[in-house]
Amino acid sequence: MTQETRRNYGRFRHRKRQKIATMLVLLLAYALGVSRAADQTGKLSNEKRAKIEGAISAFMAFSKVPGISVAVVQDGQFVWSAGFGMADLENSVPATSQTLYRLGSISKPITATAALALWEHGKLDLDSPVQKYCPAFPQKPWPITTRKLLGHLGGIRYYNVPELPYSESQSDPEVGNTHHFENGIEGGLKFFANDPLVAQPGTHFNYSTQGDTLAGCAIEGTSGKKYADSVRENILVPAGMLQTRPDDRFAIIPLRTRFYSKDKSGAVVNAEFLDSSYKVPGGGWLSSAPDMARFGVAILNDRLLRRATRDIMWTPQMPSDGLGRMAYGLGWQLGVTDGLKDVGHGGSQQGTSTMMLIAPDARAGVVVLTNSDNVGASALASRLLRIVLGLPEHEHKEIAVDPKLFDSYLGTYQLGDFSMGIAREGDRLFAQIRDQKIPLSPESARDYVLKGSDTQIIFVSDGNGRATELILRESGTDAHLNRIK
Repeated sequence: MTQETRRNYGRFRHRKRQKIATMLVLLLAYALGVSRAADQTGKLSNEKRAKIEGAISAFMAFSKVPGISVAVVQDGQFVWSAGFGMADLENSVPATSQTLYRLGSISKPITATAALALWEHGKLDLDSPVQKYCPAFPQKPWPITTRKLLGHLGGIRYYNVPELPYSESQSDPEVGNTHHFENGIEGGLKFFANDPLVAQPGTHFNYSTQGDTLAGCAIEGTSGKKYADSVRENILVPAGMLQTRPDDRFAIIPLRTRFYSKDKSGAVVNAEFLDSSYKVPGGGWLSSAPDMARFGVAILNDRLLRRATRDIMWTPQMPSDGLGRMAYGLGWQLGVTDGLKDVGHGGSQQGTSTMMLIAPDARAGVVVLTNSDNVGASALASRLLRIVLGLPEHEHKEIAVDPKLFDSYLGTYQLGDFSMGIAREGDRLFAQIRDQKIPLSPESARDYVLKGSDTQIIFVSDGNGRATELILRESGTDAHLNRIK
């Protein structure tokens, strides 16, 4: 048997196992009485639905996104979902509630929830060295644990070039990977396993999709199953997520959308090619808006994790160096909407922009999935969540602030490679972001809004009134930028 014949035979066996696994999932779901028609047990009022559809229409007109699907959770129930625009422009296929999109980094909460489920059952020790479960990963100068990986404190690097713009991906084989890996965990590890750590684990926040690949390897090692099979068993089937699956470019996947982008002129084009088989745990799942709503419902109703475990997952992880961080738990971004705690995650990669937001105390949430990159799904999700919660549109009411206060805010603030300067010109405060100077509109002595946006800046001061950090609050998630000068 030639090498090529063995490779093709291996692919055939892999596809056969996938088909059998899918059939088993469907049969099990049928036995459990899972029904898409019965999922929508609540009801969204006509008034809220009209407001949501109006917000989506305005968003699509502004962003020029071809297709979008949205789902709503209210009172701990999946109550509504719909699709808008086109899933496939070339073949005139409309987007529906069942259309499958790339999740991008919303894959991370799925991985984290699967890891916490294994921890809850005594199978995975979150604080043991990851090599206990993933011996393929080489030893480093300091121990790395699954807990640190899920909180982006593991010292694992990120991409070598920015994800945006994706045109730069030709200089980084990870961002624009075109090779398909039958064993995605093994293939993904090879990209970064031998690279040095960016920091001692626990000391520094460094967002890393690669770290989730390593966490996926730990899930495989402790469960004795392939990563996707373990997630399917512990998360997808219990939650009734029958459409969710890895984004396999070779497989025929019904209802999968096409993927789009925009060129420099703003025209819609096909997105740059991506094979995400090497990063499924951190950015390689496909799903529908209803399936992600079911995920939220299952978590809110303690069907996947005990409440105490969920609270651990949604507790902020704190680096020891104080050099800036996202408000981040284990696999989940954390934020605030009008004083109400929210959790969720955004995603962006070739051909997709996504956001999932949940307000746990209100038992409500929204899912926004689109088929174009860099269109701002997170801003739409934030607006839709406000509608679901019955909150009014945030009105920016500028007040007068003593300009003498501004001097205590002036300086440079940083999170990872991102920095923001705060400067003063006369009686006006400005944010300097790269080559842009944006006026800040004060809503209180410490709360400001970037002019022309809904992005808030909140200054955090020491006992002497000098700002030590700022909170960048955008679309329901928070980032803490440390003052460096």
